[in-house]
Amino acid sequence: MVCLLILAAAAGAVAVLLVLRLWIVLRSQDVTPRQSLSVLVVAGSGGHTTEILRLLGSLSNAYSPRHYVIADTDGMSTNKIDSFELDRANRDPGDMSTKYYIHRIPRSREVQQSWLSTVLTTLRAMWLSFPLILRVKPDLVLCNGPGTCVPICVSALLLGILGIKKVIIVYVESICRVETLSMSGKILFHLSDYFIVQWPALKEKYPKSVYLGRIV
Repeated sequence: MVCLLILAAAAGAVAVLLVLRLWIVLRSQDVTPRQSLSVLVVAGSGGHTTEILRLLGSLSNAYSPRHYVIADTDGMSTNKIDSFELDRANRDPGDMSTKYYIHRIPRSREVQQSWLSTVLTTLRAMWLSFPLILRVKPDLVLCNGPGTCVPICVSALLLGILGIKKVIIVYVESICRVETLSMSGKILFHLSDYFIVQWPALKEKYPKSVYLGRIV
């Protein structure tokens, strides 16, 4: 009985420390100035990839190298990314910041997949996402709503909790979301450093979000 009480107390202490560490990571806004930022971009099939590439097109070459993460069943995004990067390189042949990499992880949720099985597939995606985040150690994670972004952002957050590296998480809600957040948005609203919406109605509902008008 005494052993159980000791284990329970130890588990409680660990839980408190983890919550405290999470609070510190989420509250931290310290950013060290640097000439370039390694950015990890989460792309999704269809419109999500189109929107995120439009956003990337407006960013400077300081965001380099660029690491793209797509679902392993996504057959369209690779071609879009390759075309985007080729066009970017052709516009500025002398630019040395054209390095980009494409990584694949299991999809968190397929269309019409049950919510019960989604929990299992998301945990599997998260299990495989953390080694990727640990290897890349990006300065910034940029995403806009595909389910794949949830395990990636949680893994990036875990990197900070473990004291390895503070990764800035920027979530841009899709332009299609006018009055309600996507499921990914509802989850990452509480975990991202900057949560950007593109419609004033969402800004009214979520005052802590950042409204910049239409950016994609």
